[in-house]
Amino acid sequence: MASISSLGVGSNLPLDTLLTNLTTAEKARLTPITQQQSANTARLTAYGTLKSALEKFQTANTTLNNADLFRSTTAKSSSEDLSVTTTAGAAAGKYSISVTQLAQAHSLTTTKSIDSSQTAQGNTAVAERTLIINQPGRDKPLEIKLSSEQTSLEGMRDAINNADSGVSASIVKVKDDQYQLVITSSESGLDNKMTISVKGDDALNAVIGYDGTDKAGGMKQLVEPKNALLTVNNINIERPTNTITDAPQGVTLNLSKEVSNVTVTVEKSNDQSKAAIKGWVDAYNSLIDTFNSLTKYTAVDAGADAQSTSNGALLGDTVVRSIQTGLRGMFTQGDPSSAFKTLNEIGITADGATGKLKIEDTKLTKALNENSSAARLLLVGDGKETGITTKMASNIKEYLADDGIIDSAQDSINATLKKLTKQYLATSESIDATVARYKAQFTQLDTMMSKLNSTSSYLSQQFTAMSNSSS
Repeated sequence: MASISSLGVGSNLPLDTLLTNLTTAEKARLTPITQQQSANTARLTAYGTLKSALEKFQTANTTLNNADLFRSTTAKSSSEDLSVTTTAGAAAGKYSISVTQLAQAHSLTTTKSIDSSQTAQGNTAVAERTLIINQPGRDKPLEIKLSSEQTSLEGMRDAINNADSGVSASIVKVKDDQYQLVITSSESGLDNKMTISVKGDDALNAVIGYDGTDKAGGMKQLVEPKNALLTVNNINIERPTNTITDAPQGVTLNLSKEVSNVTVTVEKSNDQSKAAIKGWVDAYNSLIDTFNSLTKYTAVDAGADAQSTSNGALLGDTVVRSIQTGLRGMFTQGDPSSAFKTLNEIGITADGATGKLKIEDTKLTKALNENSSAARLLLVGDGKETGITTKMASNIKEYLADDGIIDSAQDSINATLKKLTKQYLATSESIDATVARYKAQFTQLDTMMSKLNSTSSYLSQQFTAMSNSSS
């Protein structure tokens, strides 16, 4: 039987071309399916873009949804030797500060000349002893059991440091064959003053024992423990650390030197709230751009066979429309107790044509300067149920939830794509079977016509021979 490449040779008919045309016509049955696959894949991608844009706006909304932004302050010091920072709620004002004493951490060193950092200093006849370090500010003393091998300077250093309990140890090489063990409290202040003893080993106790006084043998004091002493507006303050976080409240003083009459000025600041509002407006406008891109419509001439291919993948989509409407509806959801009822009152206006927001800087600055608490109530509310950003946070969370409208729409598209894949495979198999049937029929026709042509040629030859014989 002739192959497909030789169809029509026996019959002198264009069977090969006819089969090609029929195959093309059959494969056209796949076109509607592939078009639906492409459209649904584009929608799936578009939903991913929508979700990403919404998450970016959610981040900006979360930043603005913080009441502390509207209580921000800045602080400056008249001296570089006293640095200062503030947190939300610090009271504006001026403070005169003098530091008469810095806090210090207690530090001790061995007095005995020790010629090797690896030689045991305890009584080797004792199997085990306990190193005890007491500090008044701690609930219980630090107790470390030491073996004979751990009574060397290196052994004790490692045992103390491995305990990780507010005390550190190091070894200082004074000169060749002379070493000292230094033990230092990790925290400053009188409550962290150390006393040291060794239970069960008098020999080792004579090397590193310290009862709070410098005596012959044992350890001596390198650095005296001290609390920081200062005055704030002539009020005496004492703290165990050089970082003062509550005098005054909301202001952190970082003491580095003894100073006199340093002026610290704390002022209200709207820089953080304005930056957060600008970021929120920019993120919302970017989200609007995404909405417009995904729902773009290009008009076509009347009578055109198809819509423009530049249309957005989510043109007319109810999910996009629902999110747009929902977010826009939040603009009027301020706290009812706020003096400001609308965004326009604090200088944030919406363009009627584009839906984008715009900031009138002068009006916003005035609102924040004169009534930042009302602006806070409008935008943040109580942080639970009222306030524009609080309401938006709740809505956005629902939109982005695993069972939210975006996720549900994506699940629906994925289900449709699975059905289309099955439909495509079934149609493709049907096309292959139909083309194979056409091919078999054309091959039979070609073979039959070839035989008929051969018979016709033979009969013609016989008739011609008979005619010649009669003549």
